Amino acid sequence: MDVTADISRTTLRKVTIRLVPFLGLLYFVNYLDRVNIGFAGPSGMKADLGLTETAFGLASGIFFIGYLLLEVPSNLALHRFGARRWIARILVSWGVVATAMAFVPNETVLYILRFALGVAEAGFFPGILLYLTYWFPQSQRAKIVALFMVAVPLSTALGATVSSLIIQYGDGVFGLSGWRFMFLVEGIPAILLAFLTWFYLTDRPDRAHWLTTAEKDWLTAELAVEDARRGEHWTVRKALTHPRILALAFIYGGIVYGLYALGFFLPTIINGLQEQYGVKYSIVERGLVNAVPYAIGAVVMVWWSRHGDRTGERPWHVAVPALLGGIAIPIALYLGNPFAAMIAVTVCAVGVLAALPTFWALPSTFLTGVAAAGGIALINSIGNISGFAAPYITGGLKDWTGTQRAGLWVVGACMVAAALGVLLLWRRVRADGAALSVAESGSAAD
Repeated sequence: MDVTADISRTTLRKVTIRLVPFLGLLYFVNYLDRVNIGFAGPSGMKADLGLTETAFGLASGIFFIGYLLLEVPSNLALHRFGARRWIARILVSWGVVATAMAFVPNETVLYILRFALGVAEAGFFPGILLYLTYWFPQSQRAKIVALFMVAVPLSTALGATVSSLIIQYGDGVFGLSGWRFMFLVEGIPAILLAFLTWFYLTDRPDRAHWLTTAEKDWLTAELAVEDARRGEHWTVRKALTHPRILALAFIYGGIVYGLYALGFFLPTIINGLQEQYGVKYSIVERGLVNAVPYAIGAVVMVWWSRHGDRTGERPWHVAVPALLGGIAIPIALYLGNPFAAMIAVTVCAVGVLAALPTFWALPSTFLTGVAAAGGIALINSIGNISGFAAPYITGGLKDWTGTQRAGLWVVGACMVAAALGVLLLWRRVRADGAALSVAESGSAAD
């Protein structure tokens, strides 16, 4: 009987059950608060505040400017002070701002609050990714990140329906319009979860009272051995300036361009389908239609990431879905009926979601410790410039051309560029690794 195999299996199962559902819940609330403006827009907010499509895109995307400015400092603070304290602080901050969105009086204050929401949320997502590296070996990370990130499609699929129901049935509660009541209801959970986070999370395996001594020792030793195998440990300065990190940020930006363009504008696209094809959906029906691509994407992303972990292959597991999604999305609005159009949109959503978990397994192949804190945050912050650009460009092109088609062509181009970029980058990484091995062999021979 292999005792080590039993301990590893038991330990990883305990850690997964303890951490992943809870972190997924936090991300569900986080992502919903970030994108619920997409449901509010076509449900009365744009009309009440007098927003053009360009102004709505700017309000959606300005979140990421604040997010970008504080992402790296926030992740370094998490590494220093511990995930439990820092994530709880982030939850309180964003919950307060998200709740205040219910009382926004005009376009200017909307911009201010969306910017402040980005500042408040900065460091949450890369902080969780960093936190997962403290608990799971590299061979498990794509699968674990997928299980955590399934909150993205769930928050959009389930969140679309929930948000639509709140908007429809909350209209008039406390004297608020439906979209305002939605912001109020969906902002409060983050504040409540902050207090639970403070008491529930454990910073490191050696402090986990819910693991046995043997389990803590095995996990700590396994992660230490894995760190040692990486060879050179990058400094924070190197992680923040190396071309490899900047290339990963470019690739990530191309993938999430599609994610945010869909997230913010799919409800508006569905409204456009009603006009284009002469059909009429209720608010709840629009929410359910919005949910379909993400529900399918949730299933595929978990399966695809498990396949990547099992084979050990990474770059193609990022490139293939990104390429398929990028090809599918521009043709969505050229098809002859809404059913066919939604199939193309679903393929794009599946492509985006399937690419993301394996992408986040790439940086930790050469980053660890404080360098991982800085590098992962930098990739996420620069890549999320797409979060600002995607809704702003998509809305601007809609105002300029009168159709969503031009914006969706840009989405497709960004995703195809990301697919090609990851293959070119990993070809260079392998070449650098081979050159290093030859150099080390030569030094040993001398």
